[in-house]
Amino acid sequence: MNIVARKEKKFLISIDNYYKYSNYLSKILDEDPNNGSNGYTIRSLYFDTLNDRDFEEKESGIELRRKIRLRLYNPEDDYAILEMKQKQGDSQLKRSLKISRADASSLIQGQYNVLLNYNEEFSLECYGIMNMYCYRPKTIVEYKRKAFIAKENSIRVTFDKDIVATESNFNIFDKNLLMYPVMDKYNVILEIKYNYFLLSYIKDALNLVNQSELSVSKYILARNVGKNANIKM
Repeated sequence: MNIVARKEKKFLISIDNYYKYSNYLSKILDEDPNNGSNGYTIRSLYFDTLNDRDFEEKESGIELRRKIRLRLYNPEDDYAILEMKQKQGDSQLKRSLKISRADASSLIQGQYNVLLNYNEEFSLECYGIMNMYCYRPKTIVEYKRKAFIAKENSIRVTFDKDIVATESNFNIFDKNLLMYPVMDKYNVILEIKYNYFLLSYIKDALNLVNQSELSVSKYILARNVGKNANIKM
């Protein structure tokens, strides 16, 4: 199991500023080795309760809340990563566990007992929570990410764009998902993740952003599009 406790700041920026800031950061930070020429793809399947408890708590700004998701980087991978993110004031606790492709597929079908196969307290906690509160798959979100790293203080600066989603097919391993955009393609989410405090030279660089910090969630963006589509129908 992997445990990460950190602070996060998010900003919504234009695609033009994305190119400007990412070019600047490439000169002062290390690039994520997975970046390639155009970043890398992330796909996440989000679970929520039958009455959308996590969605409603995020929308209401509840201080203590959680998100549970399966994440992968390539639909052909033989594994997925089960993650739980918990908001605690201005900090985020993220715990994750690598599980097999077969077990991930079982989770999608609501067969949470496969989590008992892992000798981890985290997997047992997820088993209890997902059963107790009747978690079910709700949406798949996919996007392109470009990331930069400062090894001091475990700082990561990420740019997420081309965000799309689907609520019609929850097979996260399907290479041919039909997905719809959930955000203007000319907007990009800039996110800074760090432990305890930001180093001054990175803080100075981010002051160039000149945007107000905001609370934006790709899960909420995707669900809002799906809910609005259902209302129009």
